This record gives sequence, C-alpha cells and structure tokens, in this order.
Amino acid sequence: MGLTSRSLCQSSVAFQSSNASEEFEPVPRLCRLILSVYEDDLRDPLWAPPGGYGINPDWVVVKRTYEDTGGCAAPYMIYLDHDNADVVLVIRGLNLAKESDYAVLLDNKLGQTTFDGGYVHNGLLKAAKWVFDTECELLRDLVEMNPDYRLTFAGHSLGAGIVSLIVMYAVQNLDRLGNIERKRIRCFAMAPARCVSLNLAVRYADVINSIVLQDDFLPRTTTALEDVFKSIFCLPCLLCLMCVKDTCTLEEKMLKDPTRLYAPGRLYHIVERKPFRIGRFPPVVRTAVPVDGRFEHLVLSCNATSDHAIIWLERESQRALDLMLEKDRILEIPAQQRMQRQESIAREHSEEYEAALRRAVALEIPRAAPSPSYGTFAEVGKRREFWQLRWDTFISAVV
Repeated sequence: MGLTSRSLCQSSVAFQSSNASEEFEPVPRLCRLILSVYEDDLRDPLWAPPGGYGINPDWVVVKRTYEDTGGCAAPYMIYLDHDNADVVLVIRGLNLAKESDYAVLLDNKLGQTTFDGGYVHNGLLKAAKWVFDTECELLRDLVEMNPDYRLTFAGHSLGAGIVSLIVMYAVQNLDRLGNIERKRIRCFAMAPARCVSLNLAVRYADVINSIVLQDDFLPRTTTALEDVFKSIFCLPCLLCLMCVKDTCTLEEKMLKDPTRLYAPGRLYHIVERKPFRIGRFPPVVRTAVPVDGRFEHLVLSCNATSDHAIIWLERESQRALDLMLEKDRILEIPAQQRMQRQESIAREHSEEYEAALRRAVALEIPRAAPSPSYGTFAEVGKRREFWQLRWDTFISAVV
C-alpha cells in the first residue's frame, strides 16, 4: 500500500484540494444511480446501499438490459431526475460473466481509431455511438420538454469509458440533441478506463469529469484494455511488470506519443489513505486538469483492485461529501456568498481548463502523428540501443 515518490510529487503539484460541496454533490448520487441499473426490479431492490438508491421508480424513462442492447453496449438507464433538474443516462460497469462486454473491450488496437484530431478506444467508441444513435431522439425530447434541466451522463468502469465517448460524440452532433448548449452537457466517469488520447482528454475537460478512488488500478493502467482483461486472472503480475516499465519510460516520450490513451477530462481524486500509515482517514477530494502527471504511474497497493469497485466509490464519495457539507454548516455560509462561491468555482475551472490547454501546447502534445517507439533509456551508443531493443522485446513478449 502506498505511492511511488514520483507520483506523490506529481499529486502534490498538480492537484488541489476541493472543498466545494456544490461541484462534488452529484458524484455519490450518480454512483447510486449506476448501482440501481444492476437491479431487476427497482420497486423491490435486492442490493440497495444503506439509505437506498434515492430514486423514484416512476421517473425511470427507459431501462435497457443485455437483451435490449444485443451485446452492443452494457445495460443502461435513462432517469428524469426532477429533484435535481437533470436528465440522466447511466451505464453499469463490466460484467465478468458476459462475453459481449469483453468483446467491447477487446475490439481495439493501439492507434486504430481517430476522433476529432485524437485517438480513442475503438470498441468503446462503437458502443458509445450505438447508445447515442439509439437514444438521441428520446434524449432530445426530454431536454426540449425540460429546458431548464441539464443532460448528464454517468458510468462506471466499462460504462465510464462509454459515457465519456458518448459526450464527445454528442458535442460533435449537438443538432441531434436539439442544439442544446455545450455547457448544459456533463459527464461523470467513475473509475474510468484510459480511453482517449491526451489532447482529447484535456480539450473535453470542460464537460467530462473522472472520479478516481485512491489507488484504483484501471485509470493508471497504460496497458491496452484488451491485454488487461486477457490477463485478469494474473492481474497482480501484469501490474508489477507495467509498474517497472512505466518507471523506466521517459515521461517526455509518453507525452509525445499521440496514440497513448489517458483517463478523460477533469480528474477528481478521492484520497483516504496515507503512505506508510495503517487504516483509513477522512477522505479528501483533490481536483485538477493535469496534462503531465496524469496518473502516469501504477500504485502497488493491496487496495488497487478493491478501490475500483463502485460500492466503495459510492461509500467514500458520500463520506467526502458529508465532510464538505459539515464544514459548510459550521461556517454557516450565507446563500448569497454560496452563489458567489459557485461563480468563483466556475471561473476557476475555466481558468484551469485554459491553462491546461496552454500547457498542452507548451509541451507540444501532438494531435495526430505516427506513434514513436518507447525507449527505456537514452539512446546513446549502439550498446545502449541494443539493450533497449532487448528490454522492449521482453516486455512485449510478457505482456
């Protein structure tokens, strides 16, 4: 359990603590919505978390199963949340017993699919297009009937990658959603896979938010998803090998590779454990739109897989939100000042977003170019080149 010194340094520099309950409030609520997709009967739930899902079954517009999607996408639900003025589409995570979910993940090769000047995961993009094409007319009608509501997409794991690409695809096709304003669309990707290239991850940070719990392995796993899930029964071995490889890879070469995939959008990192300390601490939420230092290194932790679970993510995000609300209650923030803080948060996010775009330009992040080969060491002399080739061949053979 713990972080490498390099990733600790990056976290302290890139991420700032978020104490605004308003911006983080949707996270635990949407986690519960995602969990509700697993239920067969929402009026008689079997797996509800403490306090229930907090939804009204009468407000469920549609609920699609594997039979409805034909394996083209994971099950999902469209919910009209009148309490929070939200039209919500949520997609569940990977089902280890469903071959169709694996088919979506395995349908990809590095650099296979381009989108809006960058690279994306091919299988996830296909699933995203299928969901959007199937439901865009219904979503357009709901948005037009509720002009003051936001359009929110949320998903976990496999579903997080799909909803991220749905939002990117929707932004490119706003006319099919009744020309809804971009600022009314948002996405919350819970424990997302790395599914977009760096330029896209930064450019869509104004509409996509990724939520990561502590040491979750998936947003940090640079190995192609198809290789991760082929090796699911020897995952610890694979993670150790990738940790060694990423540590020995120059960060400059990582950033210059246009086909390398990343977790999308603005990142919210929930931290509840400290290095070299035992037990859990009150969770702290850190947020940023990082360019370099974007979960580039794996964490060798006994919690790397459990932190990926939607149940733990819902529980710890709710704890973090409760602490924020308790702080607000103690401070007794007046309503007018709270509105000013919301405006200040929006302004800060906009400034962070623009700064991230400038940082990407400064680092010369390419839009689309042939993928360079990663070097393990500086390419100086034939002897070093020889050992570099041997190392890359070894890693490729093992992975």
